Amino acid sequence: MGAPLTPLEFARRARRLYPHREAVVDGDRRFTYAEFLDRVDRWSAVLRELGVGPGDRVACVAPNSQAHLEAYYAIPQLGAIIVPINYRLSLDDFTYIVNHAGATVVCVQADYLDLVDQIRGNLPGVSHFVAFSGEKPGWISYEARLAAAQPVTDLPEIDERSTLSINYTSVTTARPKGVMLTHRNQYLNILCRLVHTPMTSADRYLWTLPMFHVNGWCFAWIVTAVGGTHVCLHKPETKRIFELLRSERISLFCAAPTILIGIANSSPELHRGLPRGIRVLTAGAPPAAATIERVEGEFGWTVTHIYGLTEVSPIVTVCEPRPEDAQLGLREVAIHKSRQGVEAIASAEVRVVDDEDREVPHDGATLGEVVMRGHAVMRGYYHDPEATAQAMRGGWFRSGDAAVVHPDGYLEIRDRWKDVIISGGENISSIEVEGLLLRHPSVQEVAVVGKPHEKWGETPVAFVVLKAGATGNGAELRAFCRANLAHFKAPHEFTFVNELPKTSTGKIQKYVLRGGRPNLARQ
Repeated sequence: MGAPLTPLEFARRARRLYPHREAVVDGDRRFTYAEFLDRVDRWSAVLRELGVGPGDRVACVAPNSQAHLEAYYAIPQLGAIIVPINYRLSLDDFTYIVNHAGATVVCVQADYLDLVDQIRGNLPGVSHFVAFSGEKPGWISYEARLAAAQPVTDLPEIDERSTLSINYTSVTTARPKGVMLTHRNQYLNILCRLVHTPMTSADRYLWTLPMFHVNGWCFAWIVTAVGGTHVCLHKPETKRIFELLRSERISLFCAAPTILIGIANSSPELHRGLPRGIRVLTAGAPPAAATIERVEGEFGWTVTHIYGLTEVSPIVTVCEPRPEDAQLGLREVAIHKSRQGVEAIASAEVRVVDDEDREVPHDGATLGEVVMRGHAVMRGYYHDPEATAQAMRGGWFRSGDAAVVHPDGYLEIRDRWKDVIISGGENISSIEVEGLLLRHPSVQEVAVVGKPHEKWGETPVAFVVLKAGATGNGAELRAFCRANLAHFKAPHEFTFVNELPKTSTGKIQKYVLRGGRPNLARQ
């Protein structure tokens, strides 16, 4: 009988093949694979003592730390389910997610102990609170309990179609939904990533992407699968990223476009002498071609754009390089790389369809919705059969993303359906306008949204973050847009702000901008 498809198989392999290789770096602490996985087994034993068994949920509120990484092995190998929670959420959201998931144990890093203490009385289903780090009355010490435990030996058999994690979607205007991802989902997504981003035990991976974001896009297990090194980074600050790229000889990291923008626009003093040849995977929001162009041209790194959603494990497409790209200039290559690309191997079938579920022409112009079906698609939304049925109409997961398909078959997201601006009957892609504005030398970040208009229905307006020391005004930027776009696509208004509202994974919260929140205004 074949073994189940589970990421835990990669831990077994790493223990056997790479026991003496460096597995985890977290500040001054360094652990080999033998040490790392021994800690995992001892933490599983502690969890079992705390009453955790198959099907139970364990919530984690932590940055990218060694203890958080250990949870991605110790919890699921008991047949239990990990519930990673975004540590930047509000108390109300913490309360909702822990209670909705039915977590019986909550594990928290030191910085968030006081925060969780404020809501302990509202979490009646939680039996134990564990401090991943720090000491506090009423909290179980992770390190003390782990040090006293004996490694677990009698682990249950895993059903590959059972839930491994419940990952809650980004909070916007409604309650987050709990996406159930299975052992099989994650195993196949790991293989998919390794096909398109080959790695070896020589690779050293920097954790700039939050682990809580869909299990770190599966890199919680991918790095282990090849015997590479996890280098933990608690806060993705540009200066600290550059320090670790140098000192830890990093070869690969993942980043939302907001992190890439910070890197691309950093001062020369910060990035002078950085290693070349580093590979970067970016997703979460469409990256601007201008950002890719600068990172590849000035830093000598290779950027690969991937695309997906929490509900599809999470990656389903990759913007693979084409042989003909060798004949193109850097700018043309960057424009192509900013597309979402083609179906990834072993993930899901991806189509762009119209309102009647007919595939749109591959003409680079006809908008449709991106839909998927296959190995990567979630088991469903936890305790929400209605939302599951709505998202999976006709057997396809409905992404809500509006896209075109180019003649070469490459997918390009133009907007969320709800963000397409319809002005005078014409569709305007906010992403197209944003991509152009990011080519202006004064613009660091920008978001374009629709504003109600009596005559046109909607008109585009732009919220702009200027680069440090740069100056600019609305008339100048509007003239720049009109010189490079159809005139009806040029924003009618420009608001200059200090920062754009974002989710923890770098997605701009356009619903906030549409509401015109006043405290965003640039002082």
